[in-house]
Amino acid sequence: MGFSRKRVGRDGKARYTAYYLDIRGQERSAGTFANKKESDKAWQRMETKVAEGRAGDPRRGRQTFQTYVVDEWLPNHMIELRTRENYTYYLDKVIVPHFGPMKMVEILPSHVREWIADLVIDGVNPPTIRYCMTILSAIFTTALNDQVTFLHPCKGVRTPAIAKKVREIITPEQFDTLYSVLPDNEFRLLIETDIETGLRWGELTELRPRDINFATRTLLVTRVAVELTKRFHPTGDRFLVKEYPKDEEHRRLKLSPQITAKLQAHVTENNLAPDDLLFAIRDPEITTPKLRAVPDPDTLGLTEPNDQGRQYRHGSLSAYTTGKCRCQHCKAAFAIYRSQRRADGKDSPRAKRTLTTDGHIPRSWFRTTIWYPALEKAQIGRVRIHDLRHAHASWLLAGGADLQVVKERLGHANISTTQKYLHTLPEADDAAVDAFSRIRRRSS
Repeated sequence: MGFSRKRVGRDGKARYTAYYLDIRGQERSAGTFANKKESDKAWQRMETKVAEGRAGDPRRGRQTFQTYVVDEWLPNHMIELRTRENYTYYLDKVIVPHFGPMKMVEILPSHVREWIADLVIDGVNPPTIRYCMTILSAIFTTALNDQVTFLHPCKGVRTPAIAKKVREIITPEQFDTLYSVLPDNEFRLLIETDIETGLRWGELTELRPRDINFATRTLLVTRVAVELTKRFHPTGDRFLVKEYPKDEEHRRLKLSPQITAKLQAHVTENNLAPDDLLFAIRDPEITTPKLRAVPDPDTLGLTEPNDQGRQYRHGSLSAYTTGKCRCQHCKAAFAIYRSQRRADGKDSPRAKRTLTTDGHIPRSWFRTTIWYPALEKAQIGRVRIHDLRHAHASWLLAGGADLQVVKERLGHANISTTQKYLHTLPEADDAAVDAFSRIRRRSS
């Protein structure tokens, strides 16, 4: 039970300090007052809050944002390792530099709005701002639940609007062209398996022969490979295999006869054991790709003006070093220059490059070494590897597949996500246009 304790100050005046017991039974002060009546009211109020489970330690709210996030929130927050890596990056680069020195109880919605306005002025794109706002909101939701603060400063604060772009889907004809220019049979099979199954990259690169029942032509998705930096990997490696996909639910999907036959032949040809990776880096020693010739700089135009307003010709050393241009032509010109210096013995030769991998195919390596060159040869615009998953869904729905079946094949949590792929192929609106034309011609 609480009580008031009389104290006499140096001036000889009596004051009363209110004490109460917190939820752990420890004695806490509720403040010092000029008379006993006010002191008794104070400890009684705190006892009521303790009974309701609302009395936190006010000292916790006086810690800085950085101390709370680094010492308490981030170490104890249950999130996936890849998510933890992303959160840490944006906390270090965007969030903590602004809020770090501030006390938790001092952060108000006005401070959050000011932070967002500064990010907009600095040119941070709206999706990044929204992602950082999600992290900040998660921090204060936990702080509010743990009674570190009693205000959620992110509530009611808006972020810049994000335009919903039209989803561009690779057509079957484009895919056939892209498939034909891939440099290796195993990579062709990898991409064909992706378009036929709609697997995520981590699911695709973690496939093993034991996951496929060749007799029934079924594929079981139970694991996913995640790429991490050494700092966030439990053992300091690069790849971590999780025993569940993104949706935390195993799923089974049917394969076509032709892809099943190709996969079975691939397993036999490479003498793969049931637990071997179906698609893998067989030799981690990767040679540097051949340098391409740079077109005549006179035909490439000028770079954007630099800080001094000067422009330089694309594909020249000046454009790369002084103009800070990083287009493919300027980078190629600088790479050729450095290569020639090494050949002349003026610079230390670069050691032979080796991929850090346990056999899994790194996404960034595949993208830069295999995928982008193939897109350029096929003269197809910027298509992501993940877009093959989108194409799988769109092609199925365009061919008349059931929406629920497509949802289960892709492992979507909500059918509304799958519905976004309806009518996304370029010719999907042809029927509507033809119908409109028929009605219009009736009046002529």
